[in-house]
Amino acid sequence: MLSNKTVLITGGTGSFGSNFAKFILENYQVKKLIIFSRDELKQWQMSQELNDKRLRFFLGDVRDLPRLQRAFHEVDIVIHAAALKQVPTLEYNPFEAIKTNIFGSQNVIDAAIDQGVQKVVLISTDKAAHPINLYGSTKLCAEKMFVNANSYSAGKTKFSCVRYGNVLGSRGSIVESLLKIRSGQSQDKVYVTDERMTRFWISFEQAFDLVLFTLANMRGGEIFIPKIKSMKLVDLFEAIVPGVSREVIGIRPGEKLHEILLTEDEGRHAVELEKYFLVLPEYKEFFNVEQKFDQLLSSSKPLPPEFSFRSNTNQDWLTPADLQAMVLKDKK
Repeated sequence: MLSNKTVLITGGTGSFGSNFAKFILENYQVKKLIIFSRDELKQWQMSQELNDKRLRFFLGDVRDLPRLQRAFHEVDIVIHAAALKQVPTLEYNPFEAIKTNIFGSQNVIDAAIDQGVQKVVLISTDKAAHPINLYGSTKLCAEKMFVNANSYSAGKTKFSCVRYGNVLGSRGSIVESLLKIRSGQSQDKVYVTDERMTRFWISFEQAFDLVLFTLANMRGGEIFIPKIKSMKLVDLFEAIVPGVSREVIGIRPGEKLHEILLTEDEGRHAVELEKYFLVLPEYKEFFNVEQKFDQLLSSSKPLPPEFSFRSNTNQDWLTPADLQAMVLKDKK
């Protein structure tokens, strides 16, 4: 699938991008792996850590279409992970979110079509489902653009999306903050927005599997959603920093009590696979869904009426012991 391919990751110095790049280099004989990002320091640090002849670095911003055109030349696969993501920051800086997450995604689409890229995958978020904050709204726009970009490429470039929840161990996450408290690097207090709050959680390994499954099975226009576990935030705190004092501060602007990965409306044109949900394009006739997705549909099951996949009604929960095994295995 990736053998002898040239792969480019936008936002390649971010948490997902840098870890996925390392995974690819260790497990696949890619022809070339290009890291596209605007952070020269992180690119230098990454080059020192990985030190692989197949690795290339492109300084640039997804807001800059000509730079993307140059970067995508002779690229086979693009993983679009570049985005502005901090919810409170983007509520205060809405124009910047739109420039990167929406206009930047359009630039990725245009450059990929013009340069003849074979496959492009958007890394999306659960916040794109019934969004209430600007971050989620911009990612919903990016998803819509990626799905319907297939009508512009006439099948020559395939565009698909993956959508998942919080990544355990990603930079700037609540888990990273709790680990700093645990190690004594931060204040000995936890601020809780609401004790009822639940979230979806996914490991880097699960995220990699999802992207690779998508690359292997995508036909263009679909959204792949993993069946991942939920956890209450209070249980997360108890697992990592038991006994630490807590202060309830209330839900912040743009924050949900619970998250959704698959809405009821999407469920009407989605199916269930063994490890994933597959959201099919709504315009079935235009996308020729029955024929285009016949292989995936043959191994799928229909979803129950009014089905949705929510963090608070999920049937699969992450236990404190599970979390400790995943997060603290390298912290002992």
